[in-house]
Amino acid sequence: MATPAISREEILAFHLNGKVGLRLTKPLRTQRDLCLAYTPGVAQAVKAVAADPDSAFAYTARANLVAVVSDGTAILGLGDLGALASIPVMEGKAVLFKAFGDVDAWPVPLARCRAGGADTGRTDPQRIIDVVAALAPMYGGINLEDIAAPACFEIEDRLDAMLDIPVFHDDQWGTAVITLAGLMNYALLSDRRLADLRVVINGAGAAGIRIADMCKAAGVRDLVMCDTKGPLAESRTDLNDHKRRHAAKTNARTLAEALRGAHVFIGVSAANVLSGADVAAMAHFPAIFAMSNPDPEIDPAAVAIALAGKPYVMATGRSDYPNQINNVLGFPFLFRGALDVRARTINTAMKVAASEALAALARQPAPEAVRALYPSERLEFSPGYIIPKPFDRRLFVDISHAVASAAVTSGAAPAHDLVALRAALEARNAARGG
Repeated sequence: MATPAISREEILAFHLNGKVGLRLTKPLRTQRDLCLAYTPGVAQAVKAVAADPDSAFAYTARANLVAVVSDGTAILGLGDLGALASIPVMEGKAVLFKAFGDVDAWPVPLARCRAGGADTGRTDPQRIIDVVAALAPMYGGINLEDIAAPACFEIEDRLDAMLDIPVFHDDQWGTAVITLAGLMNYALLSDRRLADLRVVINGAGAAGIRIADMCKAAGVRDLVMCDTKGPLAESRTDLNDHKRRHAAKTNARTLAEALRGAHVFIGVSAANVLSGADVAAMAHFPAIFAMSNPDPEIDPAAVAIALAGKPYVMATGRSDYPNQINNVLGFPFLFRGALDVRARTINTAMKVAASEALAALARQPAPEAVRALYPSERLEFSPGYIIPKPFDRRLFVDISHAVASAAVTSGAAPAHDLVALRAALEARNAARGG
């Protein structure tokens, strides 16, 4: 399925005047409305919140509002272009939050500057932590975005420990949640257990590290990660703390050597680092998750040639190939579920629950409305369909409810009537056209 050609002019016209704005949830048409919305009536809401801080979730927009925070140091595949240049992406993220998860979100770009306004040229974790902590009272959750490693690890960990609302860095965890869902379904198709898989990850940045964390949390035991210097072997002395956690006992010196006999390749690295011969040297019925954007670690056509007549699973980060590993399948519903039960964090149990629910949804027949959007694909559980499509409206209920249930069960959220929550999600989805 080829991507429709879109011109630069059409793209820039779409972004004119931005992609987000203010939507009023209450009318303001009469003098009475004005008295209720502002003085003198607003004083009663102020007093209520002052007396009971938790009531801010009832009397303000906080319960359904997420800050999308970035310093622009790792924008998509474009790199460090700064906070101002990050705004179109942060607005886009806010659009996806609302369109898919019915979560209100607002861009919060943070300039890297000292007193006087000079750009420091690097991420200052403490400054971002201080600013986000200061603005947190307005928000029910914090979504960190496009912040470069390794600073992003410290920022997320410390904010998550400090604040009583969910803090989630999508570049770390979003791809990991979706990848694990695909891995679960690959294991079913290949009749293997997660514990028996040999997994090789290429790319040891934020996404690669967290994919490894998620794989191991779900039961994967044999995992080798590679960076630009090769496998993260225990014998290496140049590894930072996050890489050291995933150092393995291996004699492999290159990515190609690590891949021999492996069941799964997961790439979050660079284009064209794999050859057809590398793929052919993997185990019978392999999975190749080549997620570098815009160009994958190996072209799907090259995989088809290398494995002609043999079973395999191919996934990419692109929308013009089957099995797209797309973060929009995760973050809107992770936050929807977390916000609905007032979770204090988005913990590992909640992330794994999202992966399990995603995997289960792909094993169900796709709705006719979704099939109509992808006429050239066979949306039935198979090597060509291990991940649901973003426009499958069942995601809103199934993933959000799974996350909320895991939050309550794991103690990340107070007790809730989860049956009633599912009914509320279904009603909300129906009202939105789901």
